Amino acid sequence: MTADEAAQRAASWKGTILAAIANYIDAGSIVASAATLSLWVEVYHLSTPFVGLLGAIGANSISAGIGAIVGGRLCDLFGRRRIYLANMAFYAVGMLWLVFAVAPWMIVIGFVQVGLAVGAAVPASWSLIADQAPQGARGQRSGVAQVLWYLGPVVVLLASLALMPLGMLGARIVFAHLAILAVVLMLLRSGMHESERWIAAKAEAGDQAARLASPRELLKPKHLKSMVFLVGMYGAWNFWAGTNGFFLPYILHTVGAQTVAASIAFQALSFMVGILSIVFIFMRFADHVNQRLMFTAASIIGTVGMALLALFPLTTPVALLYVVLTSLGGGFGAQPFFQLWSAELFPTLLRSTAQGIAFAVVRIALGFWSFFVPILTATGFTTLAWILTGFQAASGLIGIIWAPRNEGKTLEQIQADL
Repeated sequence: MTADEAAQRAASWKGTILAAIANYIDAGSIVASAATLSLWVEVYHLSTPFVGLLGAIGANSISAGIGAIVGGRLCDLFGRRRIYLANMAFYAVGMLWLVFAVAPWMIVIGFVQVGLAVGAAVPASWSLIADQAPQGARGQRSGVAQVLWYLGPVVVLLASLALMPLGMLGARIVFAHLAILAVVLMLLRSGMHESERWIAAKAEAGDQAARLASPRELLKPKHLKSMVFLVGMYGAWNFWAGTNGFFLPYILHTVGAQTVAASIAFQALSFMVGILSIVFIFMRFADHVNQRLMFTAASIIGTVGMALLALFPLTTPVALLYVVLTSLGGGFGAQPFFQLWSAELFPTLLRSTAQGIAFAVVRIALGFWSFFVPILTATGFTTLAWILTGFQAASGLIGIIWAPRNEGKTLEQIQADL
């Protein structure tokens, strides 16, 4: 490798990592809120409907969906880089509402603003990673974003465990670290270059750029088919994942009678297993082997893991096995493949718009679902567990039937095939 090639490779990895950190912030925000939920309930005497409201409007659902629609559209119109810089400042201010919250209404404002920022960051991040990935390495580079998506919760949960004796002060410190990271990331991203693929596509389109980037283009059969597939596959899985991500500590503590510390530790373990699955399975094989078979295996593992909670009492061994299986399957299943396929199945000038809309539909639907999770949990956990098992199975079935085979292809080859 020549010095120039080494420099280009280093610059490429730097761009990937800076883009991927949006996933750290996304998942870190969700799990920081989840880890603090029981404490908020105790300190502010929050009702069950209010807990459902927080799950519905936060970074895990409705606010993120709205942010993804707006952010994704702006990315295709004005470029990925500009959205990054403004978005991180907006996120930091939203997180400060949670740092200094002294009343439930401040939590609501913080949840909404953080959710909007997180949603806007996701299509910008995923599009830029796909745009810049070297040939034969889109899955690998997408995997970096997913590792950071899992790493954020691990850091947040371990910090929450360490700071738990401080009570609300510990929670504020966790939120503060995310606000500080957003500011640092904004400064680092100021030196990033715009996507060369997006610049070239816009120049090539010329006077037709506005038409080719119009959301109406997504109504064409080839794009609409891809949208329906992605929303169905990822949406069904995300009903399970969103419930797990936001409410698992709450469920383990209230249904399984685990201590707050134990419930948080279980969730930290789930993300660490997920990281290992991404690194050693998805990043290693997604660019080279049958992607449909990979997805099928991941779906079967995840569905079996979720079914354990429906079939057996929520004891510590059952919870442990559930965490290992669902995290192993999730590491090379629906989430990373949604990121990869949602970038590949749409042309450059529509990539962020399509990702933003698909992501938004899924997150907003999750928001409405999340409002009812605490109520369902209170009336009987077994019913909820069977519903979540059904979501896992439905996602797997959609992927098994309609998943694309894009391994080894360039973005241009994929578009030509469509």
